Amino acid sequence: MAKAATAKTKPASKAKPAAKKPVSKATSKPLGKKPAPKKPAAAKAPAKAAAKPAAKAEQKTEAKASAKRTPAKKKKLEFSQGDFVVYPTHGVGKVTGVQNFEIAGEKLKLFVISFERERMTLKVPITKVTESGLRKLASRKVIDNALKTLKGRVRVKRTMWSRRAQEYDAKINSGDPIQIAEVVRDLHRNEDQPDQSYSERQMYQAALDRFSRELAVVESTTPEEAVEKLENILSS
Repeated sequence: MAKAATAKTKPASKAKPAAKKPVSKATSKPLGKKPAPKKPAAAKAPAKAAAKPAAKAEQKTEAKASAKRTPAKKKKLEFSQGDFVVYPTHGVGKVTGVQNFEIAGEKLKLFVISFERERMTLKVPITKVTESGLRKLASRKVIDNALKTLKGRVRVKRTMWSRRAQEYDAKINSGDPIQIAEVVRDLHRNEDQPDQSYSERQMYQAALDRFSRELAVVESTTPEEAVEKLENILSS
């Protein structure tokens, strides 16, 4: 016990100061708001991809809305009231108006055409104009070619009259001035030529009348003056 009491106590060893850690450049900056971590590039791609369909959908919606706001343009009619037209099986007529009809719940717009000589009125659906053969008056060039046809060589086939009559009738009802002129040329007879049969004269008169009426309107003359002009050409 005495030895333990007299034993010298060693002085406590001084603690070595902790080694200073080198201050990194990253930590030397003053503390503040931490910058937001950058999103990886891969995360942006889906956002853009998702935005494109949404943008297209918006564009389509806007296009539909603008289409509803913009009234559709009315299609211009091929003929107007007062126009002269040619219907293949009736010849020259005049458009007197456009009427709306409703048949079996379907709305139709029709051209009303008056044929003064026949005292007849014809109604042609606007959607059937091309199919029916309804057309404008022939141009000056077409009429001139038809007049030249009258001066051409007569071509009469050596077949039965019944077959030739069918061909002539088809040409007259074609509405083509040149084909009608061919019938007038082939059936015309001068005074020194043999007489025609009754059916031949009827066919000739029908073709002459059809051609002269269109010629009269194109040249702003009367049908009688047009007939006289055609007969003078045929006799020359």
